[in-house]
Amino acid sequence: MLNEIKKDAQARMGKSIDALRHALVKVRTGRANAGLVDSIKVNYYGSEMPLSQVASVAVTDARSITITPWEKQMVGPVEKAILGSDLGLTPTTAGTVIRLNIPALTEERRKDLAKVVHGEGEDAKVAIRNIRRDANTQVKGLLKEKQITEDEASGAEADIQKITDGAIKDVDEVIKGKEVELMSV
Repeated sequence: MLNEIKKDAQARMGKSIDALRHALVKVRTGRANAGLVDSIKVNYYGSEMPLSQVASVAVTDARSITITPWEKQMVGPVEKAILGSDLGLTPTTAGTVIRLNIPALTEERRKDLAKVVHGEGEDAKVAIRNIRRDANTQVKGLLKEKQITEDEASGAEADIQKITDGAIKDVDEVIKGKEVELMSV
């Protein structure tokens, strides 16, 4: 019973770290990355489709992304979706090819983005602490129902704390890696 609680907590904390990594992909670093446009939805004949399902996305060099819609009439809706996104990028179109030029980030913008990264990291840490609280509550429930001894309960809580500390350390490493990526010119 205790092992299931610990495994569940560890799995949920891992998912929180994965969610953080996924959220940080969207933070623009001044380098072209196909992940920047993953969240863009395009109006495709009345339904919202991910950009990757209506066009091919390629990184041509360190500062540009090339988007080639599968159908010629999709160029306009793809441009509109890019302009409507929160990326702050302006597409340039040559025939059926849409190019996104990624400008270099200013020092001030890098610091603002570092704050965003820290905020995302704090959100992940809060989620991990909530998972720890849930796991500890389950352990206390077992203790209250006399299914485990007090020694087993305190040992389980210590193990859950170790799992939590490891997850928090992983979050810090992800944040530090993204900061290094942001601050490198």
